[in-house]
Amino acid sequence: MERLHFSANINAPKEKVWNILWSKGNYESWTSVFSQGSTAVTDWNEGSKILFVDGKGDGMVSKIAVKKLNEYMSFQHLGEIMNGVEDTTSEKVKVWQGSQENYRLTANGEQTTLDVEMDITPDFKDYFLKTWPKAMEAIKQLAESSN
Repeated sequence: MERLHFSANINAPKEKVWNILWSKGNYESWTSVFSQGSTAVTDWNEGSKILFVDGKGDGMVSKIAVKKLNEYMSFQHLGEIMNGVEDTTSEKVKVWQGSQENYRLTANGEQTTLDVEMDITPDFKDYFLKTWPKAMEAIKQLAESSN
């Protein structure tokens, strides 16, 4: 597995960027670049399960490994959900099971630097190299739009 890194400087305080990342409505807005209808089903507490699903309810089963309010969020991916069935044991998911997706917010004066790291298998590398920059731009626009 390879770790990809994406970064953006955003003209907004880190509390606002955090809100854009994880609040209902904002989350769905920026993640639509990955899949229309994307949402997260969780209570957003550290240690909790989280389902990252598309408009049909298919997606990934993960857990919130670390949550430091307005600073850092780390997800550990455990499996997938397809047609309402969670799969955390098949050989297919074991290839990437345990991979991480990490979000770090760093205040730089009146700006916030958002760093995203993601473990990825080779078959999804090109997709995320094309899509994450669009997601970062969407996050930046949402955070800066009402400053």
